[in-house]
Amino acid sequence: MQVNEYQPLIVAFCCNWCSYAGADLAGNNRLNYPANIKIIRVPCSCRVNPMFILRAFQRGADGVILCGCHPGDCHYTTGNYYTRRRMALLFSMLDYLGIEKERTRVEWVSAAEGAKFAETMNDFARTVAALGENKRLEDLRCKK
Repeated sequence: MQVNEYQPLIVAFCCNWCSYAGADLAGNNRLNYPANIKIIRVPCSCRVNPMFILRAFQRGADGVILCGCHPGDCHYTTGNYYTRRRMALLFSMLDYLGIEKERTRVEWVSAAEGAKFAETMNDFARTVAALGENKRLEDLRCKK
């Protein structure tokens, strides 16, 4: 009899121009990262409203990662600078709500960094799995 190992649900918001292309490159190079990471493509990392992250936690996500272009390389010039400021405020709010800071992460991954994308996702999945299931913002109506 085999015991099922806990697999956290992770939501990854990836910018279209860099991080999503990095995920595509990781797939083309057959680099492995967990299948329980659900990627949502956004036009730019600055388009991710902090409420999206709170809603992901409410809907059952155990971890949320936001990936964008490196600062200074944004397709929309300054988008990731807005992201950095917004996420700093969100991290302090999550701390206030009692959500471990390790459950959220911001990474800068370019289109040419497929290996970095896979490594980042594997590392984040291990970190979130070690924390266990997130029950802090969980809405029981969203469970199956």
